[in-house]
Amino acid sequence: MRWACILLPRLALDGVLRRCAEPDAPLALVAGSQQRRVLHAVNPAARALGLRRGMALTAAQALAQGFTTSEYDPSEEARWHQFLAAWAYRFSSQVSTQYPHALILEIRGSLGLFGPWPRFEARLRGELTALGFRHRIVAAPNAAAARVLANAHDGIAVASIEPMRRVLGQLPVQRAGFMPEAATAFARMGLRTLRQVLDMPRDGLMRRFPAGVLRHIDVLMGEHDSPLEWYRPPDRFAMRIELGYEVESSQALLFPLKRLTADLAAFLAGRDGGVQRFALHLEHEGRADTAVPVGLLAPERDAALLFELARGRLEQAEVPAAVRAIALVANELPAFVPAHRELFDERPQQAMPWEQLRERLRARLGENAVHGLCTHEDHRPGQAWRGESASSSKRGAKPSPVPAKPVRPGWLLPVPIPLRGPVPRILGDAERIESGWWDGFDIRRDYSIAQLHTGQRAWVYRPLGDDGSYWLHGWFA
Repeated sequence: MRWACILLPRLALDGVLRRCAEPDAPLALVAGSQQRRVLHAVNPAARALGLRRGMALTAAQALAQGFTTSEYDPSEEARWHQFLAAWAYRFSSQVSTQYPHALILEIRGSLGLFGPWPRFEARLRGELTALGFRHRIVAAPNAAAARVLANAHDGIAVASIEPMRRVLGQLPVQRAGFMPEAATAFARMGLRTLRQVLDMPRDGLMRRFPAGVLRHIDVLMGEHDSPLEWYRPPDRFAMRIELGYEVESSQALLFPLKRLTADLAAFLAGRDGGVQRFALHLEHEGRADTAVPVGLLAPERDAALLFELARGRLEQAEVPAAVRAIALVANELPAFVPAHRELFDERPQQAMPWEQLRERLRARLGENAVHGLCTHEDHRPGQAWRGESASSSKRGAKPSPVPAKPVRPGWLLPVPIPLRGPVPRILGDAERIESGWWDGFDIRRDYSIAQLHTGQRAWVYRPLGDDGSYWLHGWFA
């Protein structure tokens, strides 16, 4: 058992349903020319109304009411195929999209990381279900056999060649991966299973059928290898959701936005990367798109965090007209380095890591609402520290060491105020500060640490040469 096949039988339909607010409502994909519109695919709710694949649209409308239709787009289906390949790249470095509606994964090298196959398979199924895609999964010793077995089985895992050949022999010829002409010819000859085809003389098959038929049989049986084209994730993410109606409220955009950010997170996990800047494009009818940039201080890929950041930016954006479609574009995908955690993390489960809290505050309150503090070489208390924007601070920088004996209060008042009440008790010697004559903020003061009658410790001063009352400038913890 080396290869796994993930068959996606309703790829186009699932791609449309996952964008719908009510995926259980009857829906049918429509294809064909304008003269003859037919149903390309239907979901279970539409099938319950009697609709079937290949039915004419006019016949479907005469048979049932209350179902919605969407245009089948082959290019959109191909984009979903590539998206799921990017997701699967997280589990294996060898992923192929060579087979339509299917993904081929090399799994032998991944079992050591993701556990034995039953556990690995359960994880694949869980994530595919969360993404909203129906699937069948089969594992076999070679890729072609896994793909063919997925036509008739789900959940089967064949470990070696001989059991694989026995299972393949039971397949109907219509599901054995032959070309339609060859499968029809076998059926007319009375051959119903692949085992009956294998029992035929090889010379007779060579005379009656093209060489591709025997080559396909040899590949299935493991006699020859079939080279696969490997998927490589792109360095750019772009996904678009057409709403189908005009939206004027930002709240109505939250559902498609959550889908877009979840897809971005899955894409980033697949390529083991992060995102630091992306943009939302709100498309309008008859006017230019509205771009909503979203910037982070460091690369991230958590779906919930990306959604909260994008939501905060979207709610603050000025949208000039109704929105017909929304797109998410990320052109820069830097490497992602997870935050270092201790083996026994003492942070409570309800607490949020500082990095995520910082990003959410910036998204909610604005770029300049969250900033750090940095020291400045100045003796004057009000100029000894300055605000530092979060974007200019270095991530992971070590804080300045705190003196053993605090000589400056932790809480400095914006403006000194007269100290009322009894005369405080002065602790230690006074500190004289004379500075600022060059910039117009000249101060000449004698600062002292004082203990008030309430027991609090305060930072007080008197102007130089003044023996009167004290002024309060800060508090010590």
